[in-house]
Amino acid sequence: MHTDPTGTTDSAPSGRRSRLTPEREAELYVATLDLLRETGYAALTMEAIAARAKASKATLYRQWQSKPRLVAAALRHNKGASLVGLDTGSLRGDLYETVHRIAYGAAPDTALLASVAHAILGDPELGLAVREAIVDPEAAVLDRVLANAVARGEVAPDNPAVGLLAHLLIGAVTGRPLIEGCIADEEYLQRYLDAVVLPALLRH
Repeated sequence: MHTDPTGTTDSAPSGRRSRLTPEREAELYVATLDLLRETGYAALTMEAIAARAKASKATLYRQWQSKPRLVAAALRHNKGASLVGLDTGSLRGDLYETVHRIAYGAAPDTALLASVAHAILGDPELGLAVREAIVDPEAAVLDRVLANAVARGEVAPDNPAVGLLAHLLIGAVTGRPLIEGCIADEEYLQRYLDAVVLPALLRH
């Protein structure tokens, strides 16, 4: 048994998930992201999160198993608009709606996402957790967008850019802060679509 800084007593982590209410989960995500902003990923600990959220460390481990999974879940919860249900009837409309939803959540946490992206280079478990929680579900939606565009005859099925759409969008979001020192807002992402993404996808 272990007593954490909150004064609560932890038992060894188990595989059984606790029954947290959505409100309590949201509180734990807020505590996680607040500390992540303050300390960075490398210095973040489950003990510190438990103390900030007035929870037991055992609760965190039962629910998320590890720091990378908790951080990925918190980022997913904080992400804003999902791409689920994206279908405007045209490739250009779908991609414009995509960047609208991306830009909605980009402003507050560009630096936070950049710090996690940097940490992924040295932490394969974090990379896997982020891909499972955030990247893979969104990439699956983009795959459906492109499949619809191919079915409508907008995009050639053998176009080599089809497999690079997620890379192009992620590159735009993460690259602009590095190169220009400002976020990839909706106006910028629309220009990027028209200048780079749509010409690559629509060429025959």
